[in-house]
Amino acid sequence: MIGTGSHLFFPGSHSPQPPTPARQIGAILETALQRAPLLYIKTSKLDQAVARYRSMLSAVESSATQSLRLTLTRQLAEVLLRGLTGALYIPPAPSLQSNKKAQVNVSESPWKPKQYTGFNLFIPKVDYEEIILLLLISEAMAVRDTVLSQAPEFEEARLSALKNAKAVYDLLAVTVIRWGQASILNEVLERAMKFSFEEKHIWMQHALCLITMGKHFHALAVLKEVRRLMPDKVIPCLMASRICFENLERPIEGIEWCTEALKRATANEQHLLSRCLLYIGIGHHIQSQQSYVRMDKKKLSESSRSYFSQALECDPNDHLAEYYMALYNACNFEICDAIKHAKNALGFQPEHAPSLQLLVLLLSAQKQYDEASNLLDAALEEYPDDLNLLNVKAHLELFCKGGEVALVTAQHMLSVWRVLYEDQTIMDAVDTSDKRSDTKSTFQLYATEMSDKDSSSLHAQSIAASRVEHALSEVASSLSSFTPRPGPQHAWVLQVQIWLLLAEIYIEMDELHGASACLQEATSIYPLSHQVMYMRGLLHEKKREFNEARQWFQNAVAINPTHVKSLQHLGLIYHYLGYHRLAEKTLRDAARIDPNACMTWYNLGIVLEAMGEYEGAGDCMVTALDVETCSPILPFTIIPLTFE
Repeated sequence: MIGTGSHLFFPGSHSPQPPTPARQIGAILETALQRAPLLYIKTSKLDQAVARYRSMLSAVESSATQSLRLTLTRQLAEVLLRGLTGALYIPPAPSLQSNKKAQVNVSESPWKPKQYTGFNLFIPKVDYEEIILLLLISEAMAVRDTVLSQAPEFEEARLSALKNAKAVYDLLAVTVIRWGQASILNEVLERAMKFSFEEKHIWMQHALCLITMGKHFHALAVLKEVRRLMPDKVIPCLMASRICFENLERPIEGIEWCTEALKRATANEQHLLSRCLLYIGIGHHIQSQQSYVRMDKKKLSESSRSYFSQALECDPNDHLAEYYMALYNACNFEICDAIKHAKNALGFQPEHAPSLQLLVLLLSAQKQYDEASNLLDAALEEYPDDLNLLNVKAHLELFCKGGEVALVTAQHMLSVWRVLYEDQTIMDAVDTSDKRSDTKSTFQLYATEMSDKDSSSLHAQSIAASRVEHALSEVASSLSSFTPRPGPQHAWVLQVQIWLLLAEIYIEMDELHGASACLQEATSIYPLSHQVMYMRGLLHEKKREFNEARQWFQNAVAINPTHVKSLQHLGLIYHYLGYHRLAEKTLRDAARIDPNACMTWYNLGIVLEAMGEYEGAGDCMVTALDVETCSPILPFTIIPLTFE
């Protein structure tokens, strides 16, 4: 049972000036009180040390013991955190002081302090409850003593109070992150901003906490202040660039942060030079994937290759540089070189999941399906809940073994999602704060790619706005009963992707009723997804309902004009309906966006043949064959960005 005065819980009560000194206990008594539990600790009697701490902290507080209480609460939290968590933890026993007879006995001795008593006292039952409670009490007391005034005469008092507060924040950070309670730390650090002028350590902690919670826009703003406070440090710039690349879809701003990091690394921290060069290369790689102008795409791709090479020269044993060099080669269909670099990356880091996934796709590009399947099985033994690998496995099985086998894998993916995310979404239904999931297992499906990158209109024409309005009006009826699901939305997007994968497998198996049921589940979560509309069009196409299919494909393209698969099927539907010139234009648009999609060239060849342009049709068929000989089971771009 932890006792403290009620006034300790008003963190905003600190004064611009140091508090008026209160009557202090004697130095000998204070030393004795602090040394008593330490003697138990030195003799490895942690249980008795903890009992001594609890006994002292449950005593009624006086103004003379306030500074001592701050030290004791922090020390008890450290002892519990370091040596008495989990099965070793023994919760405090309920106080016997509520018994009046016991109170009389206690008050008979003038040397024993009065204890907090009552029937509504909170008594921790598990280790993290007591540790967090102790640290929050410490934080309340530390904040109360802080000094807001920046006057020189108060500098010593201000630094002393700030030192105590930072010690508590460090312990609190270690504790709450360990038990997934980053929101508590965020509240504490936001209060600390009032007296953390020019305090780079607290600002850095705040940025890290915001990143952990998934508040990336706010984290980026805090990192801008950290960059100013730490003019020589590289890490804040690299963290900001990663947020821009991975979460905010701002590759240009991310490259600016990387360039700043490179300047700092060249001057001060040369051991991070390789990582800075690598991050700049990643930024150019993202830009090249987003560009649909051939010359710009080629220039950015060559630039990324140059930076990846420089990163490898600075650190030849960096698995991440080898991986991105392999990814560059793969995206340019230099399959043999890509395999060599991917194997090098796995040689340096055998458990690097993105390298494993890339090597599987490279083997499938070489039509070595058995080898790819064997490697995939070995990787899944190491990462059984990796949805990226399971997604590749489902598509590989669909291609090689049929829908029945792929269906089992897709259903297993749904079970894995429930294990990874269901508890989190249930918790966030009560606490609506959008936390970042602990697991790193996120995936992007090619047949159902719904990442932020895919969903953003990167090169939409000005006419796109009216087309979007028309598309949204088509699904307005589904919005009448739509309410966003509680919890982190990325988890629900993942479930939508799994439902769409199941729908695709059912369509391949001609089980259209099952596909319709899966689409209904996906629509209930995310009705405005262009992927849901695309899959609905696919279902109508399978039923040979071409007018309905055309409408859904048009809706999908209206929301995302660069979705290649929607353009492929929309062109084919135009062909079936007799609109050959419109089909040709649509398929040429798809070829301009992704010239390495063999189905685009094949469909274009069919359309040109129907129009009597046999020479052009033959060229398209030859191109389709050339592209297909080195095409993987899924595009290399499905592999999510990795920085680890």
